[in-house]
Amino acid sequence: MPGKVVRAITSPWMMLCALASASAGAAAPRPLAEPIEQAKLLDVQPLDGQVFHVQGVDLDETHIWVTSMDRRARRGFLHEFDRATGKLLRRVELTDGVRFHPGGMSISGNSIWIPVAELRPNSTTVVQEIDTSSLTVRRRIAVPDHLGCVAASNAQLVAGNWNSRLLYVFDLARGGPPQVTANPSAIRYQDMKIVDGQLVASGSRTRYAGGVEWLELASLKVVRSLHAGPTGRVYPFSRARPYTAEGMTLSGRDLYLLPEDGRSRLFHFRLEG
Repeated sequence: MPGKVVRAITSPWMMLCALASASAGAAAPRPLAEPIEQAKLLDVQPLDGQVFHVQGVDLDETHIWVTSMDRRARRGFLHEFDRATGKLLRRVELTDGVRFHPGGMSISGNSIWIPVAELRPNSTTVVQEIDTSSLTVRRRIAVPDHLGCVAASNAQLVAGNWNSRLLYVFDLARGGPPQVTANPSAIRYQDMKIVDGQLVASGSRTRYAGGVEWLELASLKVVRSLHAGPTGRVYPFSRARPYTAEGMTLSGRDLYLLPEDGRSRLFHFRLEG
């Protein structure tokens, strides 16, 4: 990753086996030697500019793109950061009437695809295709459901509804209504990408545990699943959350996660194998 980063401590790191008392919530499936199973934390890059409640992240060669939601003001935003310095460059509002929840997003070519939904299940969404240069909207796709994340390729979109219990597949070339499939996973996907012909999705399993999964695009069956631990020590009333709670993107073996609100940090992992 280009630019100056804050180096992270990569010595062995163990999760608490019990992950707090029963009153604190749930436990991870098993202790991990690193925060993400079969992955090593390489570095952490602070973002120099405020975001609100983070929803999604994606990268191009020179930029970090983030979606966030200001729930109190009922407004949604797309933020553009410089990848080398982490400084905020631009911010554009995505609010569309009652729809102010921008979800997990995806870059394809010079387009950014973002679902902007009402903040409730079984509601409505407008998927926006935004030009990366002008940040103007190229296309809008209305969907009669809450979509919380979308992955894009040249030919199709794959999206998840509230907690990604249903997966929607849109054929961009042919158009028409999407195909809808039940999510076979227990993970509540919050961000997803299409990478090397597979769908890569991440989210939370429980309050402190999450995961990253790879799915076949044709069948939407899970073919690989990695567990994720919490961002800090777990104890009653802890503010720790899964590393995979919100934004995620993948480039080759480089996994990037953005789980925090406010002045966020981009965590860079290297996957094994």
